[in-house]
Amino acid sequence: MNRREFLKISCSGLITLYLSGCGLNMQSGQNITSAAETVSGKENSKMKITVITGSPHKAGTSALLADKFIAGAEKNGHKVFRFNSAFKNIHACTGCDACGMSGPCVHKDDIETEAIQKFMEADVIALVSPVYYFALTAQLKTVIDRFYSRTYDINGKQSVLLAAGGSNTPLTMRSIAKHYETLAGYMHWQDRGRVLAPGCPTREAIAKTEYPQKAFELGMSL
Repeated sequence: MNRREFLKISCSGLITLYLSGCGLNMQSGQNITSAAETVSGKENSKMKITVITGSPHKAGTSALLADKFIAGAEKNGHKVFRFNSAFKNIHACTGCDACGMSGPCVHKDDIETEAIQKFMEADVIALVSPVYYFALTAQLKTVIDRFYSRTYDINGKQSVLLAAGGSNTPLTMRSIAKHYETLAGYMHWQDRGRVLAPGCPTREAIAKTEYPQKAFELGMSL
């Protein structure tokens, strides 16, 4: 498959995604798991799950969501690989196109040497981030941009989104949710659920909410 064919198919997938109403019923803090009901052949099998975090705080709000999600997934027998991008040696995609969307990347950093193979092998990719200016953190976005070097091999997976934000307005999760939906459509990922936690500025604050339990239950649901 060349790049033009991939983009054509991906655009078609995006149209289908939006016409099907994916994300239209999403509200801040709602855990969406309806897609799980349509996944065939995965519910009873043990999967490889890659969790990519973007927070520079090791014990922050989204880190707690990641911890709970992983605990749920591992309790259900799945194998989890965690890549904490903020504490790794990572470099941004420069758009050089040396990889041709099928690797290798010119950067020999932790993404290329430690994580990219795990991304390709994963059945499920979980994106975990705090909200920074209504978007994913730069660290997580850097990793996502580097998907480009293995676009075809990271295509067609299942995915989840976990995010925590300090403010509690209608804008808090809107951009992150829309970006995730667009990414999932382009990559032909099947959304298995989301935990969006607005109004959680600190770990102490989010620990008092239902969101950590929702993250655990999402992990258990895979």
